[in-house]
Amino acid sequence: MMPIPGSGLAKGLAVTLRTMTKRSHTAQYPEVQPELPPRSRGVIGLFEENCTVCMLCARECPDWCIYIDSHKETVPASTPGGRERSRNVLDRFAIDFSLCMYCGICIEVCPFDALFWSPEFEYAETDIHDLTHERDKLREWMWTVPAPPALDPAAEEPKEVAAARKAVEKAEAAAAAAAAAAAETTATPEADA
Repeated sequence: MMPIPGSGLAKGLAVTLRTMTKRSHTAQYPEVQPELPPRSRGVIGLFEENCTVCMLCARECPDWCIYIDSHKETVPASTPGGRERSRNVLDRFAIDFSLCMYCGICIEVCPFDALFWSPEFEYAETDIHDLTHERDKLREWMWTVPAPPALDPAAEEPKEVAAARKAVEKAEAAAAAAAAAAAETTATPEADA
């Protein structure tokens, strides 16, 4: 059977008429903020204290949009007879968001958890050169990063947490033993007198 000429046009017009009669929902974006899903990707926040200037994020970035500058500082020996150490000090950490494709490789590759996804998405600029954000701006976004989801209560305790807890308990036990020994030595001379 041959299709009736113009039936495709009639179907298209029917869809258009149905859509025209439905009430549209307009989001009043600047005045009303959208409800973002948890852990959504916005911009990258920098936790500067954790950055060791290892340059892994800059090397792994496929867009080469991360700029890092640093210098070496000599740290004096912590014990007598020890040797001086050198450490990298962060001078500049910048991300060019006009080049960034938000793949998250830099966040995944960071071994010290210095980079995080922030849900902030309003960082439009009038000039493309202003999309290169320095470490001060990246640090401001760090405080908008949501807390990680809670651990499963039925899960096994992580080895790192268990080791840290044991170290704290050991230090508390040593402090309690030292306090008890100090109390005993102060009580002994009074008993002799």
